Amino acid sequence: MKVVVGLGNPGSQYHGTRHNVGFEVIDRLAQSPRASQFQSRFQALVAELLEDGQKILLVKPQTFMNLSGRCVRQLVDFYQLPLNELLIVCDDVNLPLGKLRVRARGTHGGHNGLRDIQNHLGTTEYARLRIGVDQPGHDLVDHVLSRFKPSEQVVIDEALATAVQAVDVWLRQGVEACMNRFNASTRQADQGA
Repeated sequence: MKVVVGLGNPGSQYHGTRHNVGFEVIDRLAQSPRASQFQSRFQALVAELLEDGQKILLVKPQTFMNLSGRCVRQLVDFYQLPLNELLIVCDDVNLPLGKLRVRARGTHGGHNGLRDIQNHLGTTEYARLRIGVDQPGHDLVDHVLSRFKPSEQVVIDEALATAVQAVDVWLRQGVEACMNRFNASTRQADQGA
């Protein structure tokens, strides 16, 4: 079994905000005809997806971003989940809009949701897929809770579609293959290739 957790804030007032791109990826994955409806479990909305005989949990914590670790810890404990079977999807203000970065491990980088997960798991040894939402031109909290401008929406929609592909590669081939494919394409784009 594998678990994909998209970070965000619950409630309609946060739908479409920069901080909720993780939820958006989970929602797109859950559109598969092989996915169940979301149910409330582990302080989260959880859908089950069956791919190639493998059960995958698609998770949207309902604890608010800064308390995401509670939900993740409950899942890991209940399923005795090896951390290499866990992927966290979240926003990143340190990446340009729409850029993806996949890592097998690493620090929270100032992201409070990742910080709480790190605190609850006691490690940084879990994969994460970060989606760039750009640097704030003003207050950080206002920025991550803001919605995308129409000119940015096209870029972020493409990034979300690519993030779904990245999750699929992670599920089928693992984190190394995912990093090689999606981080390389980011590097090539940055170099004008």
